[in-house]
Amino acid sequence: MSGFFRRVGAMMRKEFLQLLRDRVSFATMIMIPLTQLILFGYAINTTPRHLPTAVLAYENTSLTRSILAAIENTKYFSITHHPASATEAEHLMRAGDVLFVVEIPAGFERAMRRGESPAMLVAADATDPVASGSALATLRSLVDAAVKRERFAVEGGPRGSGQEAAPPPFEIITHARYNPAAVTQLNIVPGLLGTILTMTMLIFTALSVTREIERGTMETLLAMPIRPVEVMLGKIAPYVLVGAGQAAMIIIAGIFLFQVPVVGSLGLLTALTTLFIVTNLSIGYTFSTLAQNQLQAVQMTFMYFLPNILLSGFMFPFDGMPRWAQWVSETLPLTHYLRMVRGILLKGAGVHDLANDIVALAAIMLVAMLIAVKRFRQTLD
Repeated sequence: MSGFFRRVGAMMRKEFLQLLRDRVSFATMIMIPLTQLILFGYAINTTPRHLPTAVLAYENTSLTRSILAAIENTKYFSITHHPASATEAEHLMRAGDVLFVVEIPAGFERAMRRGESPAMLVAADATDPVASGSALATLRSLVDAAVKRERFAVEGGPRGSGQEAAPPPFEIITHARYNPAAVTQLNIVPGLLGTILTMTMLIFTALSVTREIERGTMETLLAMPIRPVEVMLGKIAPYVLVGAGQAAMIIIAGIFLFQVPVVGSLGLLTALTTLFIVTNLSIGYTFSTLAQNQLQAVQMTFMYFLPNILLSGFMFPFDGMPRWAQWVSETLPLTHYLRMVRGILLKGAGVHDLANDIVALAAIMLVAMLIAVKRFRQTLD
């Protein structure tokens, strides 16, 4: 019996020593729970506040200023843009720079003082119902109170004199755009397109070089008169077609099974999806040059995929995250692709609206390719 425990103990020591030598696996055991704790504890917020808002005010009066102050006091809205025209406001919403556009028409204050009950328009980007729903729910009562206070202050009406029971002196017209029925599938299905492509493309290429090493075919590959960049492009190219097939399958299923609209250009969506696929393949190829075996490659892939899915805006509202988490997410390809695919499918966004995200995604792709080629050169040496 003592021999049994001695042999088991020896195997335990052997496994611990092997684990300590495998630094990637050891680091993964520590970093995955730590990353989840930090992201869920600090970055994830299901009740987003300080949402970017544009104000299109055709008059600058004390009443207008009171309304805007009341809006910001809710903590749900943060006025970040003052567009000069309705066209500019439309561009800001299609580009995803703002989630709300508050429009105060000319003559609003004069009409209210005459008792005409003027209307104020609040347009909301409802592609993510979670981000816009709670903010819109608080808007009416708080702005209503601000307008009443302003009217009482100007007219000298006493508070508590019975005027509070009078009909509201204004009307708020809310317009939930792009997803007026708040259908969750219209937000989830386009997000799944980016998420599935990220997961599969990373895994496919993360195993490419390590598989060559483990199978003993790397020596044959190194003996060939081929450059590192040619090796990388040759390995990536087949998976571009695989990713394109996956994307087509998801989009077709989304259209026919979930009634996801295609408002924008399918040609633009195809081009940007190809860019996104190549970006993830380049990142996965970089992981394959860093890993010593296929297990390490999968672990690196999972470590990278975790912040992508949590910080990109797929599971939780992007604008509800703290500023530092938003900065981190701007370095992730999925963040930019989700804006592009939702913008094209649901908003009809064009190249001009998505220019910033296109440039950012292209930059990430170039950096990943440069690192991959450099790392592969070191592998050759």
